[in-house]
Amino acid sequence: QVQLVESGGGLVQAGGSLRLSCAASGSIFSIATMAWYRQAAGKQRELVAQTTSAGTTTYADSAKGRLTISRDNAKNTVYLQMNSLKPEDTDIYHCNCNALVGLGFARRDYWGQGTQVTVSS
Repeated sequence: QVQLVESGGGLVQAGGSLRLSCAASGSIFSIATMAWYRQAAGKQRELVAQTTSAGTTTYADSAKGRLTISRDNAKNTVYLQMNSLKPEDTDIYHCNCNALVGLGFARRDYWGQGTQVTVSS
């Protein structure tokens, strides 16, 4: 099994910054992608940003230019630097990874519990 633990959420004023971190631990053989999703109450999770093990990144249009995803493969950790935050960025942010726990096992997605980001106007 793989466990994901997020940290770094909180309350910030519009225009401010936060840095989210997510560390994966457990019986990890390899991790393909690591990503951040956001979810509002009663809505589906939506992708914010994703990075591959090679460093290729993908961003939601709303994140481009303000949010930056990065990854430390040696630490199995992914970060989300959030700058110029807006009230509409307020949500619960969930960490995700697509991991393999060993040969003979199928890759699957794992999720963290989420961290609240609140941006006040």
